[in-house]
Amino acid sequence: MHPTPALNSNSEIPLYRQLFEYIALQIRSGELAQGERLPATRELAGQLGLNRATVSAAYELLETEGLISGQVGRGSFVTGLPPEGRALGAARDWAGRGPTPLARVNWPLLLERGDQGLSAQASPTGRDVISFVMSRPSRELFPLDDFRASCEAVLLRHDLADILQLGSPSGYEPLRRYLLDGARAQGLATAGDDLIVTNGCQQALDLIARTLLRTDDVVAVEDPVYPGLKSLLTGMGVQLAGIPVGADGIDLPQLERVLSRERPRLLVVTSNFQNPTGATLPLASRRSLLQAARSAGVPVVENDAYGELRYEGEPLAAIKQLDDQSGTVLLRSFSKVSFPGLRVGWALGPKALIDRMRHAKESSDLHTDQLSQAVLLEFAESGRLAAHRACMLEAGATRLGATLEACREHLPPGARWTRPQGGMNVWVRLPEPLDAAQLLPRAQKEGVAYLPGRYFAVSRQDAGALRLSFAGLPPERIRQGLAILGRIFAGELEAASLNFEPAPAMV
Repeated sequence: MHPTPALNSNSEIPLYRQLFEYIALQIRSGELAQGERLPATRELAGQLGLNRATVSAAYELLETEGLISGQVGRGSFVTGLPPEGRALGAARDWAGRGPTPLARVNWPLLLERGDQGLSAQASPTGRDVISFVMSRPSRELFPLDDFRASCEAVLLRHDLADILQLGSPSGYEPLRRYLLDGARAQGLATAGDDLIVTNGCQQALDLIARTLLRTDDVVAVEDPVYPGLKSLLTGMGVQLAGIPVGADGIDLPQLERVLSRERPRLLVVTSNFQNPTGATLPLASRRSLLQAARSAGVPVVENDAYGELRYEGEPLAAIKQLDDQSGTVLLRSFSKVSFPGLRVGWALGPKALIDRMRHAKESSDLHTDQLSQAVLLEFAESGRLAAHRACMLEAGATRLGATLEACREHLPPGARWTRPQGGMNVWVRLPEPLDAAQLLPRAQKEGVAYLPGRYFAVSRQDAGALRLSFAGLPPERIRQGLAILGRIFAGELEAASLNFEPAPAMV
């Protein structure tokens, strides 16, 4: 297709719809002739830097409109037929008055809610690809023998039949009690608090949102923000008020202005090693944030998925620990320090809220997977979790160090990056005029993937930003990947400088 379509990721019109309209116009104008073959979805997605599913949705809509025809093993070809000349299928009515088109479900139209997915998540993830995309632990670090031992211990228990029975939506009760007792011992839980075990922090966020929020409510969030939260809230029709995140976490003066001006229903904040920036909120800022939220009467959701992954420095008191007015809900998870595939997290907060979350969870999945939770409890109580976390901290520190060193060595002059003390992510800002999203297809072709900053943006678009998730890669792959990225970025920066034409002098 020529020329390349100018798609706008910031438009209210979904990307697949923009692509559909562009190709449809080319077909109807005759620029794409009948019988002409369209690029394969994977090929076009790579050319445009899109998710393959986005291109597939555009092609499906084109086929629904009768403009193209897909042929198995050969590809998609232009038919050029207008919608009114298309036969989706024919049948004669009772009077025999001729063919009547059969109805056909228009899935792209029904599913049209904006292109909010992580298209870079669909980038190649094979063994040969150096992927900085996923914020997750390395599978090579999983202590499989210890995990098998924990499974065997649970399978040999006398109450195994009860564990395999339908479980309470609050979670496997021994694990729930273990977590609640631990929270009380750490000063995190007050007498009025309760705890619910969830399928990770994402489900906890979903339950809180379904319990507290309605369409058009405003929620104050970090900017840039964790994409899972962004997709969850916008999918519910909630309005996001983005608060900039700097080296010391969320911008407190801007937060106070938003609390006063927007009157948000909720504030969601990451206290430790924020995703995507890696920033940690200092203790004094935690107190100030809590006071500002309290003055505005706004509850705080403290998403602390990465807090257990501190590689240097002293741990800070959680916002929940500082709150003596029961205005904070704390979310934590086993996913980052053990086995993310087991999907076990929890929410700690006021009993009235936890009760409502339990009802919301019950309406969603009715019961709980007690076997996974029983295995994780055994893994923790046996001391195996503590031993594994020590290995995770050692490996994480090494991998973070390799990432920062490789950034210094390979990224072009003018590039900046965060220097977190823990977590799984480093936030990079490339020098102008580099655009991380535009450069992604080139990186993918050379076997490296990352997430551009646009997937994390709320209201502030930062074209040069990208996230490097380092925890899943060994140090040598981190260095190799950043060497490739550095070469691509430096080459593009040099080309941009050669093409720069200064404005004529004013005389």
